[in-house]
Amino acid sequence: MKARLFVIPASHPSIAVELMLKHKGIDYKRTDLLPVISKGVLRAAGFPGVTVPALKVDGDKVQGSRPIAHELDRLRPEPPLLPADPDQRAAVEEAERFGDEELQHPIRQILWWGMKKDHSPLRGYSEGARIGMPIGLAVKTAAPIVALSARFNEASDENARRALEKLPALLDKVDAYVKSGVVNGERPNAADFQIAPSIGLAMTLDDLRPLIEARPAGDLARRFVPNYPGKMPPIIPPEWMAPLRGEPAAA
Repeated sequence: MKARLFVIPASHPSIAVELMLKHKGIDYKRTDLLPVISKGVLRAAGFPGVTVPALKVDGDKVQGSRPIAHELDRLRPEPPLLPADPDQRAAVEEAERFGDEELQHPIRQILWWGMKKDHSPLRGYSEGARIGMPIGLAVKTAAPIVALSARFNEASDENARRALEKLPALLDKVDAYVKSGVVNGERPNAADFQIAPSIGLAMTLDDLRPLIEARPAGDLARRFVPNYPGKMPPIIPPEWMAPLRGEPAAA
Protein backbone atom coordinates (compact mmCIF):
# COMPACT_ATOMS: atom_id res chain seq x y z
CA MET A 1 0.00 0.00 0.00
CA LYS A 2 1.42 3.38 -1.05
CA ALA A 3 0.25 6.34 0.97
CA ARG A 4 1.15 10.03 0.91
CA LEU A 5 -0.37 12.38 3.46
CA PHE A 6 -0.55 16.12 2.83
CA VAL A 7 -0.63 18.12 6.07
CA ILE A 8 -0.16 21.54 7.58
CA PRO A 9 2.30 21.27 10.49
CA ALA A 10 0.55 21.03 13.89
CA SER A 11 -2.89 20.88 12.22
CA HIS A 12 -5.07 18.90 14.64
CA PRO A 13 -7.03 16.98 11.95
CA SER A 14 -3.74 16.23 10.18
CA ILE A 15 -2.30 14.80 13.39
CA ALA A 16 -5.52 12.79 13.80
CA VAL A 17 -4.91 11.04 10.47
CA GLU A 18 -1.23 10.46 11.26
CA LEU A 19 -2.33 8.67 14.43
CA MET A 20 -4.79 6.57 12.45
CA LEU A 21 -2.15 5.55 9.91
CA LYS A 22 0.23 4.55 12.68
CA HIS A 23 -2.57 2.65 14.44
CA LYS A 24 -3.17 0.71 11.24
CA GLY A 25 0.53 0.09 10.69
CA ILE A 26 0.41 1.79 7.29
CA ASP A 27 3.67 3.30 6.10
CA TYR A 28 3.23 6.73 4.57
CA LYS A 29 5.16 9.69 3.29
CA ARG A 30 4.26 13.10 4.67
CA THR A 31 4.21 16.30 2.65
CA ASP A 32 4.23 19.45 4.78
CA LEU A 33 2.45 22.47 3.36
CA LEU A 34 2.27 26.09 4.44
CA PRO A 35 -1.17 27.42 5.35
CA VAL A 36 -2.94 29.25 2.51
CA ILE A 37 -0.33 28.10 -0.03
CA SER A 38 -1.59 24.58 0.68
CA LYS A 39 -4.82 25.31 -1.19
CA GLY A 40 -3.10 25.71 -4.56
CA VAL A 41 -0.80 22.75 -3.95
CA LEU A 42 -3.74 20.43 -3.22
CA ARG A 43 -5.56 21.56 -6.36
CA ALA A 44 -2.40 20.96 -8.40
CA ALA A 45 -2.10 17.49 -6.85
CA GLY A 46 -5.57 16.62 -8.15
CA PHE A 47 -7.61 16.82 -4.95
CA PRO A 48 -11.16 18.13 -5.36
CA GLY A 49 -10.98 20.27 -2.21
CA VAL A 50 -8.41 22.61 -0.70
CA THR A 51 -8.21 21.43 2.91
CA VAL A 52 -5.91 19.12 4.83
CA PRO A 53 -5.57 16.35 5.75
CA ALA A 54 -5.48 14.98 2.23
CA LEU A 55 -4.44 11.40 1.54
CA LYS A 56 -3.34 9.67 -1.62
CA VAL A 57 -3.51 5.93 -1.10
CA ASP A 58 -3.06 3.37 -3.90
CA GLY A 59 -4.01 6.01 -6.45
CA ASP A 60 -7.19 7.15 -4.69
CA LYS A 61 -7.58 10.60 -3.15
CA VAL A 62 -9.46 11.20 0.12
CA GLN A 63 -9.78 14.43 2.11
CA GLY A 64 -10.96 15.09 5.63
CA SER A 65 -10.19 13.16 8.79
CA ARG A 66 -13.56 11.38 8.96
CA PRO A 67 -13.69 10.18 5.34
CA ILE A 68 -10.06 9.09 5.67
CA ALA A 69 -10.85 7.09 8.82
CA HIS A 70 -13.62 5.22 7.06
CA GLU A 71 -11.48 4.62 3.97
CA LEU A 72 -8.65 3.24 6.08
CA ASP A 73 -11.03 0.79 7.73
CA ARG A 74 -12.15 -0.34 4.27
CA LEU A 75 -8.60 -0.77 3.00
CA ARG A 76 -7.18 -2.40 6.15
CA PRO A 77 -9.92 -3.61 8.50
CA GLU A 78 -7.58 -4.60 11.33
CA PRO A 79 -7.12 -3.09 13.81
CA PRO A 80 -10.48 -1.34 13.35
CA LEU A 81 -11.14 2.35 13.84
CA LEU A 82 -14.88 1.76 14.13
CA PRO A 83 -16.40 -0.98 16.35
CA ALA A 84 -18.31 -3.85 14.79
CA ASP A 85 -21.12 -3.70 17.37
CA PRO A 86 -23.84 -1.42 15.91
CA ASP A 87 -24.56 0.47 19.15
CA GLN A 88 -20.90 1.02 19.92
CA ARG A 89 -20.25 2.08 16.36
CA ALA A 90 -23.09 4.62 16.48
CA ALA A 91 -21.66 6.10 19.70
CA VAL A 92 -18.15 6.33 18.26
CA GLU A 93 -19.42 7.86 15.01
CA GLU A 94 -21.38 10.51 16.94
CA ALA A 95 -18.31 11.38 19.03
CA GLU A 96 -16.24 11.42 15.84
CA ARG A 97 -18.76 13.82 14.25
CA PHE A 98 -18.65 16.06 17.31
CA GLY A 99 -14.87 16.16 17.20
CA ASP A 100 -14.89 17.10 13.53
CA GLU A 101 -17.85 19.47 13.29
CA GLU A 102 -18.04 21.12 16.73
CA LEU A 103 -14.70 20.87 18.51
CA GLN A 104 -12.07 21.53 15.83
CA HIS A 105 -13.00 24.98 14.63
CA PRO A 106 -13.29 26.98 17.88
CA ILE A 107 -9.83 25.80 18.92
CA ARG A 108 -8.48 26.66 15.47
CA GLN A 109 -9.95 30.15 15.77
CA ILE A 110 -8.38 30.73 19.19
CA LEU A 111 -4.98 29.61 17.88
CA TRP A 112 -5.02 31.81 14.76
CA TRP A 113 -6.25 34.75 16.82
CA GLY A 114 -3.21 34.26 19.04
CA MET A 115 -0.89 33.95 16.03
CA LYS A 116 -2.09 37.34 14.80
CA LYS A 117 -0.94 38.84 18.07
CA ASP A 118 2.42 37.04 18.17
CA HIS A 119 4.01 35.21 15.21
CA SER A 120 6.99 33.84 17.14
CA PRO A 121 5.26 30.63 18.36
CA LEU A 122 5.08 29.49 14.73
CA ARG A 123 8.59 28.11 15.12
CA GLY A 124 7.46 25.62 17.75
CA TYR A 125 4.32 24.62 15.86
CA SER A 126 6.51 23.89 12.81
CA GLU A 127 8.81 21.55 14.75
CA GLY A 128 9.93 18.63 12.60
CA ALA A 129 8.25 19.98 9.45
CA ARG A 130 9.90 20.15 6.05
CA ILE A 131 8.37 23.15 4.35
CA GLY A 132 11.02 23.88 1.73
CA MET A 133 12.69 26.75 3.61
CA PRO A 134 14.44 27.32 6.93
CA ILE A 135 11.92 27.59 9.77
CA GLY A 136 13.48 30.85 10.95
CA LEU A 137 12.94 32.44 7.54
CA ALA A 138 9.40 31.11 7.40
CA VAL A 139 8.59 32.74 10.74
CA LYS A 140 10.13 36.07 9.70
CA THR A 141 8.06 36.16 6.51
CA ALA A 142 4.88 34.68 7.98
CA ALA A 143 2.83 37.85 8.50
CA PRO A 144 0.82 37.62 5.23
CA ILE A 145 0.13 33.89 5.71
CA VAL A 146 -0.95 34.40 9.32
CA ALA A 147 -3.21 37.29 8.34
CA LEU A 148 -4.84 35.28 5.55
CA SER A 149 -5.19 32.16 7.70
CA ALA A 150 -6.83 34.21 10.45
CA ARG A 151 -9.15 35.74 7.87
CA PHE A 152 -10.09 32.38 6.29
CA ASN A 153 -10.84 31.00 9.77
CA GLU A 154 -12.72 34.14 10.84
CA ALA A 155 -10.41 34.48 13.83
CA SER A 156 -11.56 37.97 14.80
CA ASP A 157 -11.55 39.28 18.37
CA GLU A 158 -15.29 38.68 18.57
CA ASN A 159 -15.13 35.13 17.25
CA ALA A 160 -12.11 34.17 19.35
CA ARG A 161 -13.88 35.40 22.47
CA ARG A 162 -17.02 33.50 21.47
CA ALA A 163 -14.93 30.36 20.90
CA LEU A 164 -13.55 30.67 24.42
CA GLU A 165 -17.09 30.99 25.78
CA LYS A 166 -18.00 27.74 24.00
CA LEU A 167 -14.99 25.86 25.31
CA PRO A 168 -16.31 24.83 28.77
CA ALA A 169 -19.33 23.07 27.24
CA LEU A 170 -17.13 21.40 24.63
CA LEU A 171 -14.75 20.14 27.31
CA ASP A 172 -17.69 18.89 29.38
CA LYS A 173 -18.83 16.85 26.39
CA VAL A 174 -15.38 15.34 25.90
CA ASP A 175 -15.24 14.51 29.61
CA ALA A 176 -18.60 12.76 29.26
CA TYR A 177 -17.34 10.71 26.32
CA VAL A 178 -14.34 9.65 28.40
CA LYS A 179 -16.43 8.75 31.44
CA SER A 180 -18.86 6.69 29.34
CA GLY A 181 -16.01 4.78 27.68
CA VAL A 182 -16.77 6.00 24.17
CA VAL A 183 -13.22 7.35 24.07
CA ASN A 184 -10.06 6.58 26.04
CA GLY A 185 -11.09 2.96 26.40
CA GLU A 186 -8.93 -0.12 26.08
CA ARG A 187 -9.08 -0.16 22.27
CA PRO A 188 -8.44 3.14 20.45
CA ASN A 189 -11.07 4.15 17.92
CA ALA A 190 -11.73 6.85 15.34
CA ALA A 191 -13.24 9.20 17.93
CA ASP A 192 -10.11 8.99 20.09
CA PHE A 193 -7.99 10.04 17.14
CA GLN A 194 -10.46 12.72 16.11
CA ILE A 195 -10.87 14.38 19.51
CA ALA A 196 -7.51 14.00 21.26
CA PRO A 197 -5.51 16.22 18.86
CA SER A 198 -7.97 19.09 19.25
CA ILE A 199 -7.61 18.93 23.03
CA GLY A 200 -3.86 18.55 22.61
CA LEU A 201 -3.72 21.68 20.47
CA ALA A 202 -5.74 23.63 23.04
CA MET A 203 -3.29 22.51 25.72
CA THR A 204 -0.37 24.07 23.81
CA LEU A 205 -1.77 27.46 24.88
CA ASP A 206 -0.35 28.36 28.27
CA ASP A 207 -3.60 30.17 29.08
CA LEU A 208 -5.69 27.03 28.54
CA ARG A 209 -3.52 24.16 29.67
CA PRO A 210 -4.01 24.59 33.45
CA LEU A 211 -7.77 24.56 32.93
CA ILE A 212 -7.74 21.34 30.86
CA GLU A 213 -4.91 19.10 32.03
CA ALA A 214 -6.61 17.82 35.21
CA ARG A 215 -9.84 16.94 33.38
CA PRO A 216 -10.63 13.58 31.72
CA ALA A 217 -10.20 15.45 28.41
CA GLY A 218 -6.64 16.23 29.46
CA ASP A 219 -6.00 12.54 30.19
CA LEU A 220 -7.21 11.70 26.68
CA ALA A 221 -4.87 14.23 25.08
CA ARG A 222 -1.85 13.08 27.10
CA ARG A 223 -2.48 9.48 26.08
CA PHE A 224 -2.63 10.08 22.35
CA VAL A 225 -0.64 13.29 21.78
CA PRO A 226 1.74 13.61 24.74
CA ASN A 227 4.21 15.72 22.74
CA TYR A 228 1.99 17.96 20.66
CA PRO A 229 4.26 20.42 18.81
CA GLY A 230 4.05 24.08 19.70
CA LYS A 231 3.59 26.38 22.66
CA MET A 232 1.86 29.74 22.89
CA PRO A 233 2.71 31.95 25.88
CA PRO A 234 -0.08 33.70 27.79
CA ILE A 235 -1.87 36.02 25.39
CA ILE A 236 -5.61 35.86 26.13
CA PRO A 237 -7.07 38.86 28.01
CA PRO A 238 -7.99 37.89 31.59
CA GLU A 239 -11.59 39.01 31.15
CA TRP A 240 -11.98 36.59 28.23
CA MET A 241 -10.88 33.74 30.48
CA ALA A 242 -13.69 34.26 33.01
CA PRO A 243 -16.14 31.69 31.51
CA LEU A 244 -13.44 29.00 31.61
CA ARG A 245 -12.96 29.67 35.32
CA GLY A 246 -16.67 29.51 36.02
CA GLU A 247 -16.89 33.27 36.48
CA PRO A 248 -19.44 35.59 34.84
CA ALA A 249 -18.23 36.94 31.49
CA ALA A 250 -17.22 40.58 31.64
CA ALA A 251 -19.23 42.97 29.51
